[in-house]
Amino acid sequence: MKAARFLASLLLAMAIPAMAAAQTLQVTGDAVAQSLTGSAGEPARGRAIVIDRQKGFCLLCHSGPFNEEPLQGNLAPSLEGAGSRWNEGQLRLRLMDNKRVNAESIMPAYHRIEGLNRVGPVWRDKPILNAAEIEDVLAFLMGLKAEKAP
Repeated sequence: MKAARFLASLLLAMAIPAMAAAQTLQVTGDAVAQSLTGSAGEPARGRAIVIDRQKGFCLLCHSGPFNEEPLQGNLAPSLEGAGSRWNEGQLRLRLMDNKRVNAESIMPAYHRIEGLNRVGPVWRDKPILNAAEIEDVLAFLMGLKAEKAP
């Protein structure tokens, strides 16, 4: 009986992170209006994730206002002005799972764990970015506004 209880506790402990990552989304149109954490993200942490080629991977495909970063991508739109092109909810959904907006997108689902194929062992059963990291990247991208012509 002790072994069964221990095994059940162990399985539950392993499942909690995946269950938290797979929270229910309230998608309205092409947006997720509600924050994943209940609070605003930190733009500086978001910028660090965007330029980190081992964490966010953004610059593999995107370019942006990152003069210190060589070899920026050209497969996807520039991140410059992202905060002017989309609202907060639209960007949040695109970060979480861009295929909900564009089925042909090559952008990875940063905050989805179900229905994925050929997932590397490091990312199995957990999102690439957790909820706080999504909100941090979102806060950074929302600050990238296009300059208005005089």
